[in-house]
Amino acid sequence: MDPNLQEISSSAPEKKLILYSCWGSSCSWRVRFALHLKELPYEYRAVDLKKGEQFSPDFDRLNPLHFVPVLVDGDLVIADSFAILMYLEEKYPQISLLPNDLKRKAINFQAVSIVSSSIQPLQMMRVVLTIEEKAGPGEGLSWAQQHIEKGFIALEQLLKDVSGKYAIGDEVHMADVFLAPQIGNAMNRFKVDMLKFPTLTKIYESCKVLPAFQASLPERQPDAAVSI
Repeated sequence: MDPNLQEISSSAPEKKLILYSCWGSSCSWRVRFALHLKELPYEYRAVDLKKGEQFSPDFDRLNPLHFVPVLVDGDLVIADSFAILMYLEEKYPQISLLPNDLKRKAINFQAVSIVSSSIQPLQMMRVVLTIEEKAGPGEGLSWAQQHIEKGFIALEQLLKDVSGKYAIGDEVHMADVFLAPQIGNAMNRFKVDMLKFPTLTKIYESCKVLPAFQASLPERQPDAAVSI
């Protein structure tokens, strides 16, 4: 974690937030990115998905769907990355991830929805493995690439005329928080050719140098050293 986040400012929560995360999960990655952008300190609790820790009784009580991430804020448990980000935006608005302009806010939500509902669920590891089992070796990768690229085509069209340095102009917003981890995942895990998507590539290049993004990288999480 960024050492600058260890000091709790007046805008930060009285009790440190707890994030149940897996280093390789792009959904967890986007929440980590947002927490660092909003300068909110948090305690990282690793969930090893390969070992099945998401099915433990303790985690089942947090999220019976057995997905990460899960955010705990006092006695409140939130188990969905979009819900987590909307909660953080409402409770800790000092560093906002949404623009005030209604049109730009709507475009943010469209981009977020494409990533969270039309791309990420279709390239989850368990989906890819199921495709491999039923259709044969290599078919899972082909399936994932097909659905990622379909979503990226829609995102490219949505953002090409409104993007600046980032997805919606020259400030980081919620769309970037969802896009950057998804693009990183597409390039590194699924070998998607990003030359087809110049707008998305530009957004990723802008995000990847941000300290908040660097701090949220999968390989910099405490459970990555055990898993890599």
